[in-house]
Amino acid sequence: MRWQKSAVIYNLLMPESKSDPPTPPPPSPEPITEFHIGDEFGTAKRNLPPAGIVMICIAAVAVIVGIFAFKERPKPQGAGSINFVAAAEVPGQNMILAAITFTLRNTADRPLWIHTLKAQLTTADGATFDDNAASVVDLDRYYQAFPALKESSEPPLSPETKLLAGAEQRGTIIVGFKVTKEAFDQRKSLSVAIQPYDQALPVVLK
Repeated sequence: MRWQKSAVIYNLLMPESKSDPPTPPPPSPEPITEFHIGDEFGTAKRNLPPAGIVMICIAAVAVIVGIFAFKERPKPQGAGSINFVAAAEVPGQNMILAAITFTLRNTADRPLWIHTLKAQLTTADGATFDDNAASVVDLDRYYQAFPALKESSEPPLSPETKLLAGAEQRGTIIVGFKVTKEAFDQRKSLSVAIQPYDQALPVVLK
């Protein structure tokens, strides 16, 4: 009995010791890296080549596009020139009739079909006047009333006339302008515009 009491007293005086596992040392902190959000995402500074190279590339592309556009631009299908002009004043109407004789050449490799013929007059003071060619059936009547128009004239050239590839034709049209004979004689320019079918640009003769 005395032994049991001694054991109890011993246990009370000597607390139970437990062997706890050793605490591991705290991990060493990792080096701090600066974070710049502007460098993380795509920017011109990081993704594009130097500005000089970019400008050279843009200029080269512009030159190539310009050359291609120049070669592919619409061009008139014909050429020619005005050979002779005769004019007569219409009495009491402040206008003149002009017989314009010109040469037209088909410079394309396909037939040229005339759709319309028009003349434009620019007077000395810069005013412009336009008129479509008179009907072929009226030319003889004009020649009878105004013989001066027939001077150096050629057979009439009219819409629906067909010129084969490389062909040349000379003809005359008659137009009227609301100007005096004096103003017409002192004109700045006179031109004839021949618009073919299925062509964007007319053939302009001066």
